[in-house]
Amino acid sequence: MTAAYEIRFLGELPTDWADWFDGTTHLVATNGETILHGTFDQAALHGVLRRLCELNLTLIALQRTASQTATC
Repeated sequence: MTAAYEIRFLGELPTDWADWFDGTTHLVATNGETILHGTFDQAALHGVLRRLCELNLTLIALQRTASQTATC
């Protein structure tokens, strides 16, 4: 099952890592947070979270959103 998620973390994505998050959109907020939106299955979601950890970015929130929910 895939679902849409909003992931908030402190800091910005380094530009040379942007291709790791292909298929997502992100917005840098004025408070220093970045908001990443994307649709993932569970394996892909874990991969995104692992990449954020590898970049030493602080996870603030992970929320499943109502839009774009689909089943396999």
